[in-house]
Amino acid sequence: MLRTLTVASALAIAAFAVPASAQDDAATGGGEKVNQLIVYGNDPCPVSKGDEITVCARKPEGERFRIPEPLRGIDRPTSEAWANKVTAYETVGRFGTDSCSPVGAGGFTGCNQQLLARARAERKNGTDVRFGELIQAEREKRLSTIDATAADEQVSVEAEERAYEARRKAAADAKAAGTAPQGQ
Repeated sequence: MLRTLTVASALAIAAFAVPASAQDDAATGGGEKVNQLIVYGNDPCPVSKGDEITVCARKPEGERFRIPEPLRGIDRPTSEAWANKVTAYETVGRFGTDSCSPVGAGGFTGCNQQLLARARAERKNGTDVRFGELIQAEREKRLSTIDATAADEQVSVEAEERAYEARRKAAADAKAAGTAPQGQ
């Protein structure tokens, strides 16, 4: 019985798992690589290479060796609200379905809800750096140059086509006249 429960637990947890590559593709929006950095003071931001997008969030030099703002003062007892302390006392000994504990049948079922609640809280109280916005701005900057690059390439291709047609017409005229074309 215990062995069956363990296998069932493993299968349920595996059903929620998403491969890391799928997570990366969903986060970046395709096959491009995104390099997210926080630079301090006047440090240069590395240049993007190839399909890589490099975005930098700049912070003041004084923040270089400090604990990130959202994490400062978290471990002080005075920074914890009384409501959280009471909730912690209420959940002592809680086990079973929707509890996210290793005790009892279905104890694993509340873990996903806790994970999502923590993620929402982190996003709400998170850092002031918005990498998603920086990445989107970099993509828009790259896309803005595509039209100009495509127009330049089109002019070059059309010039090559005209030169090719001129050479082909000269060869056809020379063949019709019975002489070999000059310069070949």
